[in-house]
Amino acid sequence: MLSAEEYPRVLVVSAAVFDRSTGTGITLSNLFAGWPADRLSQLYTEDATPGAEVRGTFNRFAPRNAPVEYHLFRLRQRTRRTAPTDAPADAPPNPARARLRSQLRAFVDVSPVRVPTDVRSWLREQRPDVVYATLGSIRMMRLAVTAAQECEAPLVPHFMDDWPSTLYAGGQLLGVPRLAVLAGVREVLRHSSYGMGISEAMAREFESRYGLPFAAFGNCVSPADFADPSAPAATRREDGTVDLVYVGGLHLDRWRSLRRIGESVQRLAGRGVPVRLTVHAPAADLGRYGGRLAGLPAVRMGGSLPASEVPGALRQADVLVHVEAFAEEHRRYTRYSLSTKIPQYLAAGRPVLGFGPAELASMAHLSEAEAGVVVGVDDDAALTDAVGTLCAEAELRSRLGRQGLAYALRHHRTDRVAARFAEVLREAAHRRVRPPAPRAGGVSLRGVDAG
Repeated sequence: MLSAEEYPRVLVVSAAVFDRSTGTGITLSNLFAGWPADRLSQLYTEDATPGAEVRGTFNRFAPRNAPVEYHLFRLRQRTRRTAPTDAPADAPPNPARARLRSQLRAFVDVSPVRVPTDVRSWLREQRPDVVYATLGSIRMMRLAVTAAQECEAPLVPHFMDDWPSTLYAGGQLLGVPRLAVLAGVREVLRHSSYGMGISEAMAREFESRYGLPFAAFGNCVSPADFADPSAPAATRREDGTVDLVYVGGLHLDRWRSLRRIGESVQRLAGRGVPVRLTVHAPAADLGRYGGRLAGLPAVRMGGSLPASEVPGALRQADVLVHVEAFAEEHRRYTRYSLSTKIPQYLAAGRPVLGFGPAELASMAHLSEAEAGVVVGVDDDAALTDAVGTLCAEAELRSRLGRQGLAYALRHHRTDRVAARFAEVLREAAHRRVRPPAPRAGGVSLRGVDAG
């Protein structure tokens, strides 16, 4: 365990701020729990205010510094005020509109970003030993490299998904954004002394792929949010209903897999099995995708939960549900990812039903923890059998829940994970970085202008 003086001075560069409203914000807050306030600062782009979970020095990167996006956003807001709004929120997706949105997103991301003199001065004033960054876009790579250059500090990128393989791989804007992604990743790596992945599978893959040492760090859970190992299983409801509970986002086509579970639950309910599926998701996702889960009486929309209510809701479930999409484009993106909620699920001491491609790191994690039943194939009969088995066997549910809780106590407690996280950042601060290639002959970081 490090003393306060041994913690490295860290500058965090990320889109998400430290708070409890997003998966990345939750993960950051837990990993940096207990960090000395005078040794932590953050440059972020999200339109939000830092929460009280982590103390430090914060600076929001102003929207005007990305002028193309800023003016497009203002135009979009004016257009929305005058456009008709009679289309239902959960209307079927328009392929042409989706393609246009994809092209526009790429155009905005590849457009120039201005880093003003006052921001550069602020970066230098933080005097970090290391710059830690969550990336995921061309802009965030540019900001992270600029921060490392201004501070003359090594960079530690933390990858949450395999976006380097998938971002703008659809040929948007004649492939220019894809080339910018590849160039940006190379530039990030040239300034990096260490890397982090969200799972062990990602850390091993990226270490081999990029020739840089990697460590695995995902979300971790406060000891106060763990279930009591000696507590009994969830109290059986008067009507005997087994409640399957999902808490999480519906994007990345997760709603499709969730609907498949809902259909299996409905089939079982039709046979007289007392079972239901309860879905909790962010309000925006419920508005956009909630209608896709309609028409299934055994599916209950439970609304959006504030972060403070999630641990209690998880402990009240009979079975927790984790889903991923089977479509190839989503499999590639999430293959090494570990969802923020999986450590929370395991810490709740409840069994987990996993439905998604077996090769994904999230499904492998549940299997390794022996915490649930994983249906790794796109098969309705296998899914219905798995749900039926979990409903019928209370002792199985209890055993799987205990095994998941024991695994979480070993691998996902905040005090243990955060201590190891600090040690790795301390090591990264002292590792040498390979000197970047000369800008004239190598890949330069284009699109970042000084103010």
